[in-house]
Amino acid sequence: MSDSFATIASITGRDLMDRTDQSLIALRRILRATEIYGRKLANAAGLTPVQFRVLQIVAERGQSTATEIARRMRVSQATVTSLVDKLVKQGMVTREKSQEDRRQINILISQAGRDTIRLAPDALQQRYVRKFEALEEWEQAQLVASLERVAAMLDADEIDASPVLDTGDLRGAS
Repeated sequence: MSDSFATIASITGRDLMDRTDQSLIALRRILRATEIYGRKLANAAGLTPVQFRVLQIVAERGQSTATEIARRMRVSQATVTSLVDKLVKQGMVTREKSQEDRRQINILISQAGRDTIRLAPDALQQRYVRKFEALEEWEQAQLVASLERVAAMLDADEIDASPVLDTGDLRGAS
């Protein structure tokens, strides 16, 4: 009887370790996919995924404001200003005073910005969104709950993050 119990305990322990390893491998695959996409985008377009997302938001209507971009990306206006500064230097966007409200500065996409979006590799985030939105509502809810649980398990549930798949510069993260 004790041999059977030991065998069951051994199998159960091995199954748990296999699931633990499987979960860690899945997390690592997600991180690697994000890193690989970031490198492909940097090589193809000279942009980070976050800069590319700003460019996409501006491209949707041809122009946007820093306030609108910050709201959509759930980041501060200071962060958007820094991102837009880099895009301006690369000739992807320009800044222009609004015709309706001279206090407002519009960010306009340039032809180079349009070309960059057209030629860039398929955005990892867009692939995820397409596949996520194709799931049944209950599957979406289950996936969100699981991901939030994983974030909590990693003590990452309070970390400020925009809805952009990017590992970013982690040196400044706390």
